[in-house]
Amino acid sequence: MAVEANGTTRVSVLGVGAFTQAMMRRLREDGAEVSAYLTRDYAHHGPLSEGPCITAAAEPNPCARLRRERPDLILPMSIEWALKPWTDEFLALNPPLLCPTGEGLRLERERDFARELCGRFGVPFARAWFVRTRAEAEALVRHEQRPCVIKNPLCSPTSPIHTIVCESVADTLAWLPRLDDAEGIFLQEYLGRREAGHIALVSEGEIYPLVTNQEYKRAFDGNLGIVAGAPLGGLVERDPGDKYGLVRELLTPLRPWFREVGFRGPVQVTAMLHEGRWHVLEYNVRLGVTSGPMIARMLANPLETFVRCARNESLAPRWRDGLTFGCNLTLAGYGYPFTQLTGPRVPVTVAGEFTCDVWWQEVAARADGVLEATGHRLGDVAALAGTLDEAIASAYSNIRRIHSLGSYYRTDVGQSLWPPGNE
Repeated sequence: MAVEANGTTRVSVLGVGAFTQAMMRRLREDGAEVSAYLTRDYAHHGPLSEGPCITAAAEPNPCARLRRERPDLILPMSIEWALKPWTDEFLALNPPLLCPTGEGLRLERERDFARELCGRFGVPFARAWFVRTRAEAEALVRHEQRPCVIKNPLCSPTSPIHTIVCESVADTLAWLPRLDDAEGIFLQEYLGRREAGHIALVSEGEIYPLVTNQEYKRAFDGNLGIVAGAPLGGLVERDPGDKYGLVRELLTPLRPWFREVGFRGPVQVTAMLHEGRWHVLEYNVRLGVTSGPMIARMLANPLETFVRCARNESLAPRWRDGLTFGCNLTLAGYGYPFTQLTGPRVPVTVAGEFTCDVWWQEVAARADGVLEATGHRLGDVAALAGTLDEAIASAYSNIRRIHSLGSYYRTDVGQSLWPPGNE
């Protein structure tokens, strides 16, 4: 892998919180010089503990800094970089970005584009409709008599609609009048709970399967409560051989399109097993908030793999021995997932030493060094092992060391949904 003359590979991470901290740590361990551009005004403690950071408030446009520092890899945590006033200037720099641009970005950004693309290549996609108004949505649901998952048509952290999973027609009709339809509404038929995903890298026109994953998206044990803004837990299984067929059925047919648009970067497909076949729910073009740090830890050569992918070169991912499964748990703070509720900045204390990765989200250090809660998601615990049971046990052993008034975590990760296709 080519590096700068001084032998150092420079990495700039765009994001905040636990995922940014995790990537900075893992890539620094693999030999990179890391820094971060903190894109939001919260969750700075974790990244600041790993290396130099600059905030978007201090420097609203990062392009001048990128010209000076010339990073070998830019690793975005979300696609919000594509929606900034500086996006065109940024792309003109031809940045070494671990994310597709142009047509490739539309796979995540525009839900109806993903649906049309699947139709073009014969990939099963959960029946879906884009409508412009609440009235059109109500008329469609009454006509179809199908429960629907309500989604934003254009994926963005600032979208006026966040996913609402409705399991009956009555539930769907009850929610529609409350929506902000400024960007329209994307309705997708509810197909149950037999959900799984796969994360791969696409580079030089080839697909490199990495892990099959599952996310615990509902807020409470037993898969109860609302779908949270980010998952409360997740599982990954190292799966370069595509054990569950998600790549073969839902990604491989898109290879001609990947090549046509010069797609390079991560691709995640999330799907539902329905009537014996996987059906696409959505695609993402980033590593994922629960899975990404575990993938980077599983790989023996994450820096080389990510840099070569950003350059659209052939890849040769290597895996660390004995790390086959991973379990991620989120420690949720007071009020989550109902973010209208806010609590005081209560202490976050730790009893004993951690034996797996712990990444901090919405916490800050007081003058005396004690951490305190500053928001609704306090941190993520990520454990890897040779078996799923070992990974789950390690994650729970470590999250029980963290204490903060009003906080909680799901205690049933791994007891449902896995293996992929399970009810």
